[in-house]
Amino acid sequence: MFDEQVEGGAAARSNFDNQLNASIEAAADWLAQRQKPEGYWVGRLESNGCMEAQWILALWFMGLETHHLRPRLAQSLRQTQREDGAWEIYHGAPAGDINTTVEAYAALRSMGAPANDPALKRAHQWIMSKGGLKNIRVFTRYWLALIGEFPWEKTPNIPPEVIYFPNWFPFSIYNFAQWARATLMPIAVLSARRPSRPLPQANRLDELFPHGRSAFDYAYPEKPGADLVDQFFLAADRLLHWGQSLGFAPLRNGAVKRVLEWIIQHQDADGVWGGIQPPWIYSLMALYNEGYAIDHAVVAAGLGALDDPRWRADVGDATWIQASTSPVWDTLLTLLAFDDCELNTRHESEVEKALDWVLAQQVLKPGDWQVKVPNVEPGGWAFEYKNYFYPDTDDTAVALIVLAQCRNDQKWKAKGVEKAIERGVNWLFAMQCKGGGWGAFDKDNNKTYLTRIPFCDFGEALDPPSVDVTAHVVEAFGKLGFRIDHPNVARAIDYLKNEQEPDGSWFGRWGVNYIYGTGAVLPALEAIGEDMSASYVARAADWLLSKQQDDGGWGESCASYMDPKMAGRGPTTASQTAWALMGLAAAGREADRDAMAKGVAFLMERQKDGTWEEPEYTGAGFPGYGVGATIKLGDPLLAERLKQGPELSRAFMINYNLYRHYFPMMAMGRIKKMVA
Repeated sequence: MFDEQVEGGAAARSNFDNQLNASIEAAADWLAQRQKPEGYWVGRLESNGCMEAQWILALWFMGLETHHLRPRLAQSLRQTQREDGAWEIYHGAPAGDINTTVEAYAALRSMGAPANDPALKRAHQWIMSKGGLKNIRVFTRYWLALIGEFPWEKTPNIPPEVIYFPNWFPFSIYNFAQWARATLMPIAVLSARRPSRPLPQANRLDELFPHGRSAFDYAYPEKPGADLVDQFFLAADRLLHWGQSLGFAPLRNGAVKRVLEWIIQHQDADGVWGGIQPPWIYSLMALYNEGYAIDHAVVAAGLGALDDPRWRADVGDATWIQASTSPVWDTLLTLLAFDDCELNTRHESEVEKALDWVLAQQVLKPGDWQVKVPNVEPGGWAFEYKNYFYPDTDDTAVALIVLAQCRNDQKWKAKGVEKAIERGVNWLFAMQCKGGGWGAFDKDNNKTYLTRIPFCDFGEALDPPSVDVTAHVVEAFGKLGFRIDHPNVARAIDYLKNEQEPDGSWFGRWGVNYIYGTGAVLPALEAIGEDMSASYVARAADWLLSKQQDDGGWGESCASYMDPKMAGRGPTTASQTAWALMGLAAAGREADRDAMAKGVAFLMERQKDGTWEEPEYTGAGFPGYGVGATIKLGDPLLAERLKQGPELSRAFMINYNLYRHYFPMMAMGRIKKMVA
């Protein structure tokens, strides 16, 4: 293998192979040392300063201004502020984000920091240079309203009466994505009550209203290209506010009660909601405002999760609260890395303990997905610790890939692995969308008219099919013995072919970006038995080759979600190099071996103490398009219409701290087996 790349003949080749084996074993040992006693792995999930800022403000709103975490959260904000005074959405973003910066500014002011604090002076100057509060998003408006700095009448009105809409109704809450639905419910309660706890006079944000509050234009930012549909929703929003101000809401109290019941029923076993920060934090505030005491069991559990080390990261005197947690996802991918490197026997105890934990995580309880898919037994896996209402197709697919490796082992048969696989497969078949692909949490969650509602300017309100999730599902079916002529698989392959970009790549919905999407599809095609010499497969492999950089690695900036010139371009990273290598390995072309050798060399050279450093964000919560799916980036008005550029002000980007580790292991293991 790689004789052309490894100069010096057999001795050099032997040294290369030895180094590769040593790198793999060092990475495996690093993981083995970090397995949790229960059997799982989990890495820190880094996002942006909105998390800490909003918790500071929420604790203030709930009368917990002396909460022990507020100073620590404030310290984290000071540490993540950019030199220009702003806060950013992802590491190395070309510019800061107006929304995060305003929320961080308000949070620090709520802590008593004076307006002439050097950090706040820099933030203030940056905010004003970007047009000030006129350009903030919906959620930032809500936060300012909650602390008395913005009129509730100038925030999108979400009436709690939506809880009464039947499932077939166009505006049913079950037509919104899982994360939007779980967040919309508590915001509807807050919107109905319009509560606020104003900051002390000395800490008010007067400096953000330089011409006075009475002269400030609180109207929503104008939307380029607005049509009759947009005008209808704006008129409906004004009408709802008008009726609420006049007290015309005869069903209001009953609706609020129903929503509160829905919220309480949907609380996770670990105290949070939906496994993510937005519904967690808004649900607590909604319950508190409706009279639920701080020591009420539901509220206490929600607040108690803040002190759960699984949800927070402490570094010195600073604390970060994670937007979500990824124990199931991280454990599954770690197990794939051990298997790809053929280290299951060497790390038998760790692998067995983790597999036991994975089997126990299968969600066998009903969830919101059943509204659209009734009469189907549960069988999925969730992403987080206790998120039983929202299993997802992506985790389920990877769980099936992991379990496929032990389905013929008598020990695991006795533990019910075949039944777990059967449930998972049946659930995935039932969740397939009409177009052949899979969304993450729901089936056919793609009603784009909902994105025109003023509330939906925050990022994504829908969960339509995506290429990368569909690819993982197809790969799982392939590992379980399904082939390309199976009807469900054939529909999925057609979907993938239709979604391929003209240059041969695929868009990455949940990972950054085209490297992720392309690196997911090629292994899926190989697993399902596709002809890997097909022209569309070759175009994808050629695209990956064209993006390899001089140091042998691959990298892609989050900016590629808005700037098409950045597709496949950015600082080289271990995780993205691994995705590209796995794609090329699946393509299996002899001519690509030199490129793969250079990529493997990049990973070995960058490895340090068994792992890799990677400050770059290579995970995506959502790219901020609103429609939940890829869009055409060539529209010159796109940035103005979305109110975001490459800084991704409407987006949510993630640094999964274990991506840098198990993906390189997988890539090295697969290439080692390929050329052995």
